[in-house]
Amino acid sequence: MRRLLVALTLLAAALVAVPVSAEELPYLDAGLPVEKRVDDLLARMTLDEKIGQMTQAERAPAIADPSMVTTLGLGSVLSGGGSAPTPNTPEAWVSTVNTVQKAALATRLRIPIIYGVDAVHGHGHLLGATVFPHNIGLGATRDPDLVRDVYAATAEETKASGVPWNFSPCVCVTRDERWGRTYESFGEDPSLVIDMEGAIDALQNNGVLATAKHYAGDGDTEFGTGNGDFTIDQGVTVTSRKDFARIDLAPYVAAIRKHGVGAVMPSFSSVDWTEDGVGNPVKLHASRELITGVLKGDLGFDGLVVTDWEGIHQLPDPSTAPRPTPLQVRTAVNAGIDLFMEPNTAPRFVSVLKAEVGAGRITPARIDDAVRRILRTKFRMGLFEHPYAEAGEVGTPEHRAVAREAVAKSQVLLKNAGHALPLDPGQRLYVAGRNADDIGNQAGGWTLDWQGRPGKDTIPGTTILEGIRDVTPNVTYSADASAPIAKTDVGVVVVGETPYAEGFGDVGAPPWQTGTPEQKEKKLLTLQPGDRAVVDTVCKAARTCVVLLVSGRPQVVTDQLPVIDALVASWLPGSEGAGVADVLFGKRGFTGRLPVSWPRSVAQVPVNVGDTNYDPLFRYGWGLRT
Repeated sequence: MRRLLVALTLLAAALVAVPVSAEELPYLDAGLPVEKRVDDLLARMTLDEKIGQMTQAERAPAIADPSMVTTLGLGSVLSGGGSAPTPNTPEAWVSTVNTVQKAALATRLRIPIIYGVDAVHGHGHLLGATVFPHNIGLGATRDPDLVRDVYAATAEETKASGVPWNFSPCVCVTRDERWGRTYESFGEDPSLVIDMEGAIDALQNNGVLATAKHYAGDGDTEFGTGNGDFTIDQGVTVTSRKDFARIDLAPYVAAIRKHGVGAVMPSFSSVDWTEDGVGNPVKLHASRELITGVLKGDLGFDGLVVTDWEGIHQLPDPSTAPRPTPLQVRTAVNAGIDLFMEPNTAPRFVSVLKAEVGAGRITPARIDDAVRRILRTKFRMGLFEHPYAEAGEVGTPEHRAVAREAVAKSQVLLKNAGHALPLDPGQRLYVAGRNADDIGNQAGGWTLDWQGRPGKDTIPGTTILEGIRDVTPNVTYSADASAPIAKTDVGVVVVGETPYAEGFGDVGAPPWQTGTPEQKEKKLLTLQPGDRAVVDTVCKAARTCVVLLVSGRPQVVTDQLPVIDALVASWLPGSEGAGVADVLFGKRGFTGRLPVSWPRSVAQVPVNVGDTNYDPLFRYGWGLRT
């Protein structure tokens, strides 16, 4: 844990100091060892104060009534997906954080809150922040140093909004492309995920607490087992303990023992051990075996375990009582969870938890363990000495340069017949496809909104078309390929997916009803009919045809491959589309390699490296060079 101690002590420099009372209590003495401070403070706390520390509320109710933070003694506040202040600026974010912090410091013991956000590819909820490629693209770079640079920049921009806690990185291992969170994973092989975990150090060494999620097996669930209408998300991982340790647990071992991650978030999903027969899955939020036994016991994790959004509300309980129910609360607390993300139900959680302790169904020792971990984290971060934040710069040229490099290195050249790439700037280019000039589509989910937001001007940055036009003026653009195509034209078709996130991004899941018309289209592993038509139109008419797939997962294009001269997996590049142009025109060579296997057909999914009779269209690690 030495690495964790060193990394988290650097967090103190992130915030602005406030004066400390002259009659300092031992826990307010920054010169004492962290554990002595924790012991002193814990001994002074009432049960109500301890339960408050175990509770996390959402920004909207907390900022609407900051006195709730004081009255309940809340330990944490978060901004959920799409939850941002108005205006959406660093200054407004800092004002929000400091408002709830002031309310926390008005409590008897002056315990600061810790504010968290999902900054999963840059601080995507903050307008103007640098939006980096999603993790699947970063996995394609095979460049751990670059990934550290990306997450260091993310930390700086998250800090600039006053937020010291990131619910990231996702160290999941994606094993089925039908999963709507595939793009949050670095890849299908646990060794690749482990290679990219320098992201944890980059966050924590630059002032932001990291969270390894979703513990564990969220990317390994079986299709058809998803929660509710979801087809695979929040489903069941059917596996042996041996395979679970090898595939799903391995990244957490490295995250804790090598990188000293400070927080872990359990998965919504369940695990069903094959050793005792299939049919009795256990929710990860309820698994004492995996949270208390493996995570805290075997791996020696001494940070905090935080639920996912209303994570315990999904725990089995046949009663019709309001959520969370007493059974759900005591099951999760006794499993070993420390901090509870109860966005809009914090008061009920507090009252239910107190009643469960009073009834003897949760021991005081378990409460003390949870609170000790929360306080330890806050002391290590320096929050008691530096609770208030100051605004900083986001979207800086330096960070955008890092993002542009990451975009370029993430591009995977799957096919390049006749040396179609790199392009000659002197050629006449015919650019088509709905994702050529849509920065919202190329940014993907977790950008401004939880499920993302399509649109040309959604966020500041450069679309792929704009990046191409920065290189050459010889461009005709027609999104639907309705403009005439000359036989001498070189076609560049940019197609793929529209933004989505967890659940609603599953193949076969219902559409997100509050999304745009584009987001309501049926989720497929093949191109949408309109995209297929554009590919056919351009590739059959142009002299040479280059197709870029902007998507969070592979798209099956096997039947159209014969008419495509060059095929590129562009993933979800984020705000710096010019990085795509850099490799198209040879300013940088193509160096990306597939982080997942590319299926020949939809029926072949799931297909993963190491499978028996492994025969995808493009193998894991494939990537041509220019």
